[in-house]
Amino acid sequence: MHADELVYRAATAADISAVVALVESAYRGESGRRGWTTESHLLNGQRTDAQDVGEAIARPDSLVLLAERDAVLLACCHLEKQGDAAYFGMFAVDPTRQTGGIGKRVIAEAERVARAQWGVDRMRMTVIVQREELIAFYERRGYARTGQIKPFPYGDERFGIPRRDDLRFEVLEKPLGEVTA
Repeated sequence: MHADELVYRAATAADISAVVALVESAYRGESGRRGWTTESHLLNGQRTDAQDVGEAIARPDSLVLLAERDAVLLACCHLEKQGDAAYFGMFAVDPTRQTGGIGKRVIAEAERVARAQWGVDRMRMTVIVQREELIAFYERRGYARTGQIKPFPYGDERFGIPRRDDLRFEVLEKPLGEVTA
């Protein structure tokens, strides 16, 4: 194995606490401020919890994909089949390792897995509209703004405690093309 190689695998129940810690470190609190993916300026509170991660791991047509190097968790994302598309979410890269290309590689692997495992032809995600730099990152990966807006779940602290009253999500989508062997 090359020193820079990432190893991908599906998370199990034994990985729940590590996934929660990674996601929280990337999106919330002081460690999240070191990376560019932080939402701390928009939300307080938690980003996910053990129950959410456990349910994502256990649900049919759902998986939490882990990216590791030397058995150290560096990144994760959640994939879920939704009709003829796969939903991509809970994407996190260790804040101390961001901007090194890991995120791009994990997205590419997630797209490959979604096509291979479910035969879907599109990947879909929701991004807080105020996260323009994050939307631009996804646009550079081939995702397009659909114009479809979804409400932010105000009042449900499982998704964080909003610091402003105008948060909402926009749906981004990317065609995945043909499934190749």
